[in-house]
Parts: sequence; structure tokens; C-alpha cells
Amino acid sequence: MEHLKEDLQVRWLKLRIKLKEVFGIKPDMNGVLMLIGIQELGQGGREYTKEEKQDLMHIAICTVLMPGGFYMLEGQDEEGWPHFKQLKALPEHNFIDQENFLKDHVLMYFQSQKFI
Repeated sequence: MEHLKEDLQVRWLKLRIKLKEVFGIKPDMNGVLMLIGIQELGQGGREYTKEEKQDLMHIAICTVLMPGGFYMLEGQDEEGWPHFKQLKALPEHNFIDQENFLKDHVLMYFQSQKFI
């Protein structure tokens, strides 16, 4: 099990390094989620309000957890923002395991996008 956690951390670091090469920053989890949210929203790298940034992170979390059957896309509002429906409860984890759960799904997202 420790080997798997180490592998996850190595893959996460490699993703952050690749993001730095592309965007000039080595983002933390919140930064990575922001990038995913902006990508999924498709409105470009404009200025976002604090509330919109929270919404972008929500879009990212729902998007990366969709393949695991946790969320489904319900549609978009009139401004083009996606809305999701939660299909099942997220597993109960302590903070570290919760972050690793999210990292794993983020990595799968970037693999599906052919980024890594």
C-alpha cells in the first residue's frame, strides 16, 4: 500500500511539473482544480470573481469524479456553466486519504485528456 501512495505522489509531482512547463506555474491542488474548471467551462482564461472561482473548482471536482459514478452532468445554464447531479456519496476518508483520492481522479482526468 505504501508503494501505491509513493507512486501516486510521484505521478502527482510529474503532473505539476508538466503544468509548470505549459503554464509557467507549478499549481497546488486548488490551482490544478482551477485549471480543470476553466478548461471544462470553455470560456478562456478571463478574470473570475471569488464566487466563480469556487464554482470552477466545483466543476472540476464533479468532472474528475464523473467516471467513478459519483456525479453526472445535468446540463448547462443560460451562461454556459455546467450543472451536475450527485449520484452517490463520496467515500469517507481522513484528510490525507481524501486528498489522495482526489489526486488519483485528477491524474485519470489528465490521462483521459491525453495531457499525461
